[in-house]
Amino acid sequence: MPPSRLIPLVIGLSIILGLVIWLIDAILRLYAQVAWTSPFLGNILILMILGLLGLLIYAFFYYFNLSTRPKLSKQAQQRRIKLPEQKTATATTNLQAIRRQVQQIQDEVAKQALLQKSQAIEANLQRGRLHLVVFGTGSAGKTSLVNALLGNRAGRVAPTMGTTQIGETYSLALPGLNREIVITDTPGILEAGIAGTEREKQARQLATEADLLLFVVDNDLRQSEYEPLQALAAIGKRSLLIFNKKDLYTLEDTDMLLTTLRRRVQPFIPAEDVLAIAACPQDIQIQPGLRVKPDPEIDSLVKRLITVLRADAEDLMADNVLLQSQRLGETARQLIDQQRRREATQIIDRYQWVGAGVIAVTPLPVLDMLATAAVNAQMVVEIGRVYGCELDGERGKELALSLGKTFVSLGIVKGAVELLASVLQFQVTTYLLGKLIQAVTAAYLTRIAGKSFIQYFRQDQDWGDGGITEVVQQQFQLSRKDQFIQAFVKEAIAKVVQPLSDTWNLTPETSPEEALAPLPDLSQISPIPLELIPQDNPLPDRPYADWETPPKYLDDW
Repeated sequence: MPPSRLIPLVIGLSIILGLVIWLIDAILRLYAQVAWTSPFLGNILILMILGLLGLLIYAFFYYFNLSTRPKLSKQAQQRRIKLPEQKTATATTNLQAIRRQVQQIQDEVAKQALLQKSQAIEANLQRGRLHLVVFGTGSAGKTSLVNALLGNRAGRVAPTMGTTQIGETYSLALPGLNREIVITDTPGILEAGIAGTEREKQARQLATEADLLLFVVDNDLRQSEYEPLQALAAIGKRSLLIFNKKDLYTLEDTDMLLTTLRRRVQPFIPAEDVLAIAACPQDIQIQPGLRVKPDPEIDSLVKRLITVLRADAEDLMADNVLLQSQRLGETARQLIDQQRRREATQIIDRYQWVGAGVIAVTPLPVLDMLATAAVNAQMVVEIGRVYGCELDGERGKELALSLGKTFVSLGIVKGAVELLASVLQFQVTTYLLGKLIQAVTAAYLTRIAGKSFIQYFRQDQDWGDGGITEVVQQQFQLSRKDQFIQAFVKEAIAKVVQPLSDTWNLTPETSPEEALAPLPDLSQISPIPLELIPQDNPLPDRPYADWETPPKYLDDW
């Protein structure tokens, strides 16, 4: 210690020592004076003085510890206090946005389900109830663990898989925690059969709604167990990994398994959250014919639960409410997107067959003109309106023209003609093929154009990184699939070829002279029967009703 600090310390201690000696002398003289007249009052006086001295010493050390304890910065204190508040405020904002989104959904059943779910999330947020979920493979000891925590038989216990058929919820009380806690026992995962698959689906759904997850295993983690545990961690679920049935292993084997489990889950579960218990120990034989049931060995789990919930309960609930609101919002967006796609596809169906009928009776002199004729500007405007984009006629024409030019530059018109001609030549006569190939191709191009514009409006009027060329090529490749082509040509024959064949009175025995006859007067042609789909009815099932595979979302784990 440097002299600059040593000298003041010695002086200070000397002063304190002198004051203590003076204080002791003063107390003794005071006691002698009081005790001379009343020894009892003298003793009381001494006790009061000693108590006062003890209190002063305690206060000194208490405030000394406070002064030497490292202090959090103001920003750190604000983050520590306001972090759950920020999350719950964000969740509340999300729920309000969901209610506005839900009003756009036409399906009343889906709308009411989403509204009820949002109300349940908000009620749970206000109630502040902590939700624990026990999750794991069938008969790993989940129900036994719940029984041990509750102190009674909450559910049926059996060695076979499938004991727990539905999620069952109970109220749980833990020492030192004055809050409402519920615990849910879920069906086991990885069970065989259709019923087992359904129960696993329910268990996974319950797991995603937990504030804290208790993942139970009875041996080393299998890949089929590791994957759902990792997926739950990826969406933000806090988990305790519980190795149950340790009474079936030696101490050395238990320690080895714990070490292995901690190493496997180290990227997303801390080592202190991996525990070994015996929720329902095996009976012990004391003597022949006498067996006793040991008490559950779950003290380590109870202590860890209390520690985690005391420190992180608010954050766990806030994280879960935020996650639930985000997942619900994603569900609402998916429903709205599916609804819009159905409406847009109905518009495409209407325009593709109307356009085909017009071109069938008025063929175009130049093949490349099909690209422009197939992309109807009004169709673009109507699809945009479905997606909440109000376009005027000029903007619709501009978008239609740009897509038509893309068709020509990519050679899609020629490719479509060759593709459809190769299929139609086995379906209709040569005479009809020559007259109707443009009409069927126009309908085909209209569908590609409509699907391309659906992609454009879904991405907020953006063609994406690859631009319009990549979107058109992608839709053209999707439309070349054999299943779609066969279904499309079959419908084209029913909606275009057959009506015009009946109008022109053509038969397989039509002579070449009749085939070369001029087209009949357009005013004499009866209207082409079209099956227009009302906007408020669902799209009929067809093999090509939707070409694209819906995207996978993070919660589809």
